[in-house]
Amino acid sequence: MTATAPSQKRAVPAPSESADGAAGGARSGELAGFGYQQELRRRMGPYASFAAGFSFISVLTTVFQFFALGYSFGGPAFFWTWPVVLAGQLLVAACFAELAARYPIAGAVYQWSTRLATPAFGWFAGWIMVIGRIVVVGAAALALQAVLPAIWPGFQLVGDDPSPTSPSGAANAALLGLVLLALTTLVNVLDNRVLTVVNTVGVTAEITGVALIVALLLTHAQREPSIVLETGGAGTGALLVGAFTAAYVLIGFESASEMSEETVNPQRTAPRTTFTALTTSGVCGGLLLLGGLLAAPSLTDGQLGADGLSYVLTSTLGDGVGRLLLADVVVAICAATLAIQTSATRMLYSMARDGQLPYARALSAVPARTGMPAVSAVVVGVLAALLLLLNFLSPEALLAIGTTCIVMVYLAYAMVTGPMLVARLRGRWVRSGALDETGRPVFSLGRWGLPINALALVYGLFMTVNLAWPRAEVYDPNGGHWYFQWFSLLFVGGSLALGTAYRLLRHRPR
Repeated sequence: MTATAPSQKRAVPAPSESADGAAGGARSGELAGFGYQQELRRRMGPYASFAAGFSFISVLTTVFQFFALGYSFGGPAFFWTWPVVLAGQLLVAACFAELAARYPIAGAVYQWSTRLATPAFGWFAGWIMVIGRIVVVGAAALALQAVLPAIWPGFQLVGDDPSPTSPSGAANAALLGLVLLALTTLVNVLDNRVLTVVNTVGVTAEITGVALIVALLLTHAQREPSIVLETGGAGTGALLVGAFTAAYVLIGFESASEMSEETVNPQRTAPRTTFTALTTSGVCGGLLLLGGLLAAPSLTDGQLGADGLSYVLTSTLGDGVGRLLLADVVVAICAATLAIQTSATRMLYSMARDGQLPYARALSAVPARTGMPAVSAVVVGVLAALLLLLNFLSPEALLAIGTTCIVMVYLAYAMVTGPMLVARLRGRWVRSGALDETGRPVFSLGRWGLPINALALVYGLFMTVNLAWPRAEVYDPNGGHWYFQWFSLLFVGGSLALGTAYRLLRHRPR
């Protein structure tokens, strides 16, 4: 258990605490300086830490899921939204890397915003992130529908239309997703050695698959790279929607920091693996987009905007090779779902450990035999499974929720970079001179910290607004459902209202 009982309010370090003190409190991975005992098993090395972030991003999973969306709105020129979003996310990752070196604690976003601002502000950041992560788990599990029926029609257990937007395809996606969530939940309650092995195997397979797919697509190119300069008539507004693909994909890089309490030498490892996971994913994803555009049999027959990269692989490389590569995508989807659920579990565990959630004692329990927060993992799995049931009612409903959860992730990121910028402007962000576990200086942005932090906040707020903007053509393409068009704002507002109600009831006078 923690150093303080879950029912008690834990005193957190003030935002003005010295960087030396913050870094020194975790020397050699010790948590005592932050008021916690070591409960999770500290076994992860650099590659496993990298795998945590790379698996969450999972370019094979998300690019295959959202390529069609970006192309259908932005045409070939939507490719350029990828490097723009990547540059913005690298700014955020730089801020997070600096925080990971000072506060190597599970529940990264919640812990960082709490220490940079106030416990109440940090609670809302964690609350928003937990809800967003749980929905992302469900959305990742649904990605199996985009590939499994294309590999073998027998995977279409319901009806005969595998399209994820059709009633039978949506119902089948929910069934496949429920099976996957049962498996990932099982892994998340076992020993973390099993978790690490599954993650690292999945990442290795995914990187190998990306390299092979890119090589094959480029050798089967039908057109010149200059095609990415064609907009297909898309204007600025369409390209802003086209940026959704990159915005959906390039999140979760901070998962390496979420696993800090399970990482050997986290002050040294987590900041670097945060960068390498995002950079590697950015390069791999950009090459996948380019390869798909160059190798697609046609850019005008409507199939690229409907079926995305699955159509390109099977039609260009043939059924045999295409299905073999799609099998590798299935491995990536499974690893991504596992990594996202693990990240959500650590956030839930971290907040419960501070007594900030209902049933905190159970949610923060870590059996000595496994060293895994099993109850939190089961809760995340069950809640994500319940969301999948919405697919039986309406595919558009879960699409709207899936988009909204990305909005919540970007909002939670801004709730870290915002207070961090305020601390810098007020002179409360002390330049660190501390050493990490290996005796080298902890990661620091130095004099570049202020401009990078400011740009990261501006970018994050812009993307939050862009994603949440109530565009009917995105959120209610069939018309007649105004609540889908405004769903992002309604969902975020409802989540904040629910969180406020809980806090008022929890702190009401007795």
